[in-house]
Amino acid sequence: MGGNSPCASCKLLRRRCTKDCIFAPYFPSDDPHKFAIVHKIFGASNVSKMLQELPVHQRADAVGSLVYEATARLRDPVYGCVGAISYLQNQVSQLQMQLAVAQTEILCIQMQQEPPLAEQKMEADDKSFVINNNLTAMPQLLNYASSSNVAQDPLKREFLWT
Repeated sequence: MGGNSPCASCKLLRRRCTKDCIFAPYFPSDDPHKFAIVHKIFGASNVSKMLQELPVHQRADAVGSLVYEATARLRDPVYGCVGAISYLQNQVSQLQMQLAVAQTEILCIQMQQEPPLAEQKMEADDKSFVINNNLTAMPQLLNYASSSNVAQDPLKREFLWT
């Protein structure tokens, strides 16, 4: 920043903020917590090197990513962002399985509620065709939730119904 007040980085590191300070555009003095988190996890020197290697138009996104990753690492020191991503992927898998079960139940109910008048109007050959095809499709519908399209974790099944 140079003249007014030093950026959050220079303020925290207790140094003079120059005109060409690489941190000034991304860590303003009114948000010192943002730089403090990034500095604690990555270190000011490493962050400076990362920002200098990037083109100017990508630096703001990089700082946003660093802040997110540092915050996640403070919340979960072992897994960081990966822990959050893994948790969300597990939730998606569980919801996909619930959706598949619900769709199967809907299809079963719809098949049970087919009007019997439509079957009475059909000829005998047509009836046997419909019955045979519905019976052969039923196991596929019931096994849809256990197909390879849905990721399953046998230890997580109890969460499906709670």
